[in-house]
Amino acid sequence: MRTLSDFYKSLFGCKVYKISLNASCTCPNRDGTKGTGGCIFCSAKGSGDFISSSKSISCQFEEGLKLVENKSRGRKGKNQVLYIPYFQSFTSTYGDENLLKQKYIEAINQKDVCGLAIATRPDCISENILSILKEISQIILPATGKKPFIQLELGLQTSNENTGKLINRCYTDEDYKNAVSLIKKELTDCHIVTHLILGLPGETEKDMIDSVSFVAAANTLSGNSSWGIKFTCLYVLKNTVLEKLYREKKFSVLTEDEYFELLNKILPLIPQNAVVHRLTGDPPKKEAVAPLWSFDKKRILNRINKSFFTLF
Repeated sequence: MRTLSDFYKSLFGCKVYKISLNASCTCPNRDGTKGTGGCIFCSAKGSGDFISSSKSISCQFEEGLKLVENKSRGRKGKNQVLYIPYFQSFTSTYGDENLLKQKYIEAINQKDVCGLAIATRPDCISENILSILKEISQIILPATGKKPFIQLELGLQTSNENTGKLINRCYTDEDYKNAVSLIKKELTDCHIVTHLILGLPGETEKDMIDSVSFVAAANTLSGNSSWGIKFTCLYVLKNTVLEKLYREKKFSVLTEDEYFELLNKILPLIPQNAVVHRLTGDPPKKEAVAPLWSFDKKRILNRINKSFFTLF
């Protein structure tokens, strides 16, 4: 098990930052194809609350680059830094495939880019999209003189099918397993990352541990030499179905200590070839309702470093 920072450094020999982008996509559980309303925890911006969809990919990248540079000022020094454009909002493989291809290519043509990351749903991985990414994966990038690193992020959230129905994700565990297998078949070197949410309504500790085991098994069986996992503590955003359930006291969010105790049990179960991309989410403060402790990102990250650094 490795941290994301160490994993990227092993690939590129330097610090790598992700730049969040919006491809102006939607989701099949929003547009009526499979459902409406989206997942019950997702904001109207589709988890892209920090990104503007009204600007070109190049403009979005430049704005994201400035944010990263402001955050990292004083830490970069004279060392080389590379970037990975990250299509984060909604389902970024869902839409006009030719237009998506243009946006992916525009993103990797930005300065000092070493790869491409795309967030999507397991049921929105098609042979056509993978064919586009396979073509892009053969392009030589000026920043590295190498082919781009390709990272696909799948929002599974839970392996509990009953919870999946509750949160209105509108896909199954079988869709996830099929997506992982298809990616490994068509895009051999792709780094697959799976998102899991800890603390979903009605879930027990066993449910959450089972989700981790499910993800590990699916990736191991597919022959992934390295794969990633992202954890987020469930947080409640304004104007979501989840907020309504929370206000009605239909569930309670995890306390800070409960979340850390859970991580303490889960992390030792993660295989050595896995890369831990994240141990906490970053809720937009203006839109967040609960849990209050998650709003203090700096303090939480410090506690994570102190609590789990030895595990890595």
